[in-house]
Amino acid sequence: MNKTKVLYEGKAKIVYETDEPDKLIVYFKDDATAGNGEKKGTIKDKGIINNKMSEFFFKLLKSNGIESHYLETVSEREMAVKSLRMIALEVIVRNVAAGSLAKRLGLPEGTPLNTPVLEYCYKNDELGDPMLNRYHIMALDLARVHELDDIEHISFCVNQLLINLLKSKNVKLIDFKLEFGRDEHDRIVLADEISPDNCRFWDATTNEKLDKDRFRRDMGGVEEAYHEILTRITA
Repeated sequence: MNKTKVLYEGKAKIVYETDEPDKLIVYFKDDATAGNGEKKGTIKDKGIINNKMSEFFFKLLKSNGIESHYLETVSEREMAVKSLRMIALEVIVRNVAAGSLAKRLGLPEGTPLNTPVLEYCYKNDELGDPMLNRYHIMALDLARVHELDDIEHISFCVNQLLINLLKSKNVKLIDFKLEFGRDEHDRIVLADEISPDNCRFWDATTNEKLDKDRFRRDMGGVEEAYHEILTRITA
């Protein structure tokens, strides 16, 4: 399998077409952005770490019956994935109030939620990724009811599996973002990545942030946090 041309370049990844029409190669960059791209920078080795962590989590999920687009790791920054028809939604699962949710609801950051909260955002940079509900999604013809049922079921299963794993690593899963696509049989399949870029990981004892919030909030120690969470999770 060989790369042919760039299909898409985003803020953190480059997606290449290959000489096999049903397979793509995803390259993880060190580029980092925040605030819908208003803040830009680089995090050394971020691409390597995110590739390794995503591989680890996708393999964990597959061993528990949850399929993803992941096929194999090609290099330290690249993975081969199934070609999917992506759904223009970001699916956010929250276990603890942090970031925008804490601000919207007036909750102190770190407040545990009585039940996990699932939110949808329209994946559209020009609009700033606005929040949607099921009725918006169906009105825009982004997904059907049974597909949303599948997305929510998979998302909550992923949440519980990650919580159980991270608890043994002394890490709290605060929240995370997932993306999904349709395969050749119109089945809903997990895609994108699972990494410190799209998850909030806190040390369970100290509440130290071990994720991209350190970059977003100019907290320092960004590279160290990425290496720390990789070591903890994959050890």
